[in-house]
Amino acid sequence: MEAPENHRKPQIELPTKSPKAAYFTPMLESFASHDELNEVAKNRVSKACDLLDAGVPLFPNTFRKKHLIAWIHETYGEKDETALESCEPVEGITGRIVALRSFGKAAFLTILDQSGRVQCHVSKDVLGEETYKIVKKLDVGDIIGVSGKLFRTKTDELTIACATLMLITRSMRSLPEKYHGLKDMETRYRQRYVDLIVTPRTREIFEKRSLIVREFRHFMEEKGFLEVETPMMHPIAGGAQAKPFITHHNALDMDLFMRIAPELYLKRLLVGGMEKVFELNRCFRNEGIDTRHNPEFTTCEFYWAFANFTDLMDLTEELFARIARKVCGSTVVSYQGAQIDLTPGRWKRITFYDALTEIGGHRPEFYNDYGKVREYIQKRGEKATNSENLQKLHAKLFDLDVEEKLIQPHFIYNYPTEISPLSRRNDEDPTLTDRFELFITGRELANAFSELNDPVDQRGRFEDQVRDRAAGDDEACCMDEDYLRALEYGMPPAAGEGVGIDRLVMLLTDVSSIREVILFPLLRAEQ
Repeated sequence: MEAPENHRKPQIELPTKSPKAAYFTPMLESFASHDELNEVAKNRVSKACDLLDAGVPLFPNTFRKKHLIAWIHETYGEKDETALESCEPVEGITGRIVALRSFGKAAFLTILDQSGRVQCHVSKDVLGEETYKIVKKLDVGDIIGVSGKLFRTKTDELTIACATLMLITRSMRSLPEKYHGLKDMETRYRQRYVDLIVTPRTREIFEKRSLIVREFRHFMEEKGFLEVETPMMHPIAGGAQAKPFITHHNALDMDLFMRIAPELYLKRLLVGGMEKVFELNRCFRNEGIDTRHNPEFTTCEFYWAFANFTDLMDLTEELFARIARKVCGSTVVSYQGAQIDLTPGRWKRITFYDALTEIGGHRPEFYNDYGKVREYIQKRGEKATNSENLQKLHAKLFDLDVEEKLIQPHFIYNYPTEISPLSRRNDEDPTLTDRFELFITGRELANAFSELNDPVDQRGRFEDQVRDRAAGDDEACCMDEDYLRALEYGMPPAAGEGVGIDRLVMLLTDVSSIREVILFPLLRAEQ
């Protein structure tokens, strides 16, 4: 039976008569099926066959790297030509070719590793005819290993005069052109491996991300917090108001929820006597994707027994300032043209309802009128259902008219109890909670509160959430009897906070999209 038209393998004409060419047929067929087969791809295959015919392996694993390229610049960068002549040759240098200029019997190559780039000079007279044949078959994208003396060119560029050269990995695809790179944003995210090769700014962002996470961890450890790990699959979705992803465990034949927050497990540890804990964690929320949201994201949550939410305000100012100094060299950082001042003591603290009035421009006589607020929100294009109480509408009003105006650091505190199901009530006004959210550059970066440790009050809050869920709110919390049981054993008064690592990285690397700071953001399936 003949295969359907769309399942037929494309007919490939091999670019060379080499007996090795058949090895590359499946790859060429894949290229053709994606309309990517061109003369450049065929040329690379032809050169690869020539190398194999000459006995040169395309993917050996015998070369051992000794030094990063950055080491060359750190060690020899200040030496002049005379000083370099007396230095020993450098050995064990590897890198991907990102530029290649050939001049017949000599060539200049620029190679790149994770630490930087360096120029190499290769000469037929030095390498010998057989090795230089390999050089003639090299392409941009190939990974090579070299050794040789350092010298300076006429333009004073530090260069390796290659005494040896070895092909380590053959690149079968061509990199984007030097002056164009990857311009299409989706291609950059989908093919991050190419983006990292051709875009120095991308590597810089993720190096800074690593530094931010490392410094965050060091700060917490120095403050006496113990790093812990809690489950990523939960029998009950809880710890935050969000729609979860659902998975299934075959052996136990039970549905599980991917973690939307580690909060309830971390607070169980407070009950167990672990008084200061933190977790750098991945969370998963089945929500929309935009410049601020990715369904899989990273946070750090930490819990501190015998502290309250104002203690966390002070700690957060100190934390952000320290990381900013480490990463940016100052507590004043540039973000999308604005100068953001993270200096401790200069962060504004304002209550939720004062912010609605002073920043959002809404008087109490307006925002306390359910009908007027609901109508206003709907006119602004937001959904507002009859099942939502007035406090939930206040939260939407805040999102519409306050949040984007909070450019400098603002702690917004005393949130309504109805939208803070896990927060301790304020002693003076039980309709409010001892909770804050941190906003910088018009987006939330942290959420914190004095913890609710009254098991009776917590049960009542859970019951309210269960009713909301039954009414159609699929982000409402579920009843968690085991967590209530833990509280009944007694949890000390405490404060807890979650900081969005991705958004913190965005702030300190001056990027406006969360996809820029996640190595592999979620994308639609490739057509």
